[in-house]
Amino acid sequence: MASLGWAVVLSVLSAASYAAAAVAQERLAEHGQRGLSRWAAALLLTAGGVGLHVVALDFGTVAVVQALGTLTLLFALPIARLRYGVRISAAAWADAMLTVAGLAVIMSLSVESGRPALLTTAEGRELSLITVGAVGVLTLLAWRCGPRMRGVLLAAAAGTAFGISSVLSKAVIGAVTDGGLRSVSTFVLAMVVLFAICGYLLGQFSYRGAGLAAPLATVSVSNPIVAAIAGVVVFDEAFRSGTVGVVVVAAAALVMTAGVIGLARRTAAPPAAQPSATPSGELSQPGGQR
Repeated sequence: MASLGWAVVLSVLSAASYAAAAVAQERLAEHGQRGLSRWAAALLLTAGGVGLHVVALDFGTVAVVQALGTLTLLFALPIARLRYGVRISAAAWADAMLTVAGLAVIMSLSVESGRPALLTTAEGRELSLITVGAVGVLTLLAWRCGPRMRGVLLAAAAGTAFGISSVLSKAVIGAVTDGGLRSVSTFVLAMVVLFAICGYLLGQFSYRGAGLAAPLATVSVSNPIVAAIAGVVVFDEAFRSGTVGVVVVAAAALVMTAGVIGLARRTAAPPAAQPSATPSGELSQPGGQR
């Protein structure tokens, strides 16, 4: 229980750092990727989020730690309030509660594997090859689409890279714990760094022309889903109550996803061509949608 508590605390702090980094990345994209101070802020905040996230993986399952990463969008509520001057609506709070409720169910049913979270070099290569293929396909498809869909596909590629980077990071931590630094696979360690860098760059490009909302939501959903599936497959992580538990977790993941998507829509920046707010101070969108 103490380990789970540390995993939650560290993951929440990591999510806050990632949320601030997302805003810095969006502003960097708005300025044509120019500005040393903007790059420095985005990189430092991302590095802080990564560091906290990696340490959290040592205390909890991949499914729990990655799911807690969706809290990034909860921090987007006060960010939207401060940056755009919008009022946080009751619907946004409802989406936040859906996200938290889904997280609570996943956390309560997640069970750490009985064996160490270890990967052989061969298993690491196989997982890495599959990931490179998936990220490559999503990236190639992205360049054939318009700005919004391009942003979503690049964000999905970023989420995939980040998710597998977390899985491999847990394997590195497990190897250090089990046999010391000499037991760490150089290849697996290199792929952790490669996927983290690729995820960051793909995430940065995803904000260009697509704003903050859609890419951030896509990363927040794809990252934990990819990581949770990989955790179950490679580390034998499981959920309580057998098949029933898996079904409940799947339903909770859908509830959490609905909340994340809703939060992304409600924390989007107002388009420049439109009035930024309704008389009540809330964001307005075409067709009366919110």
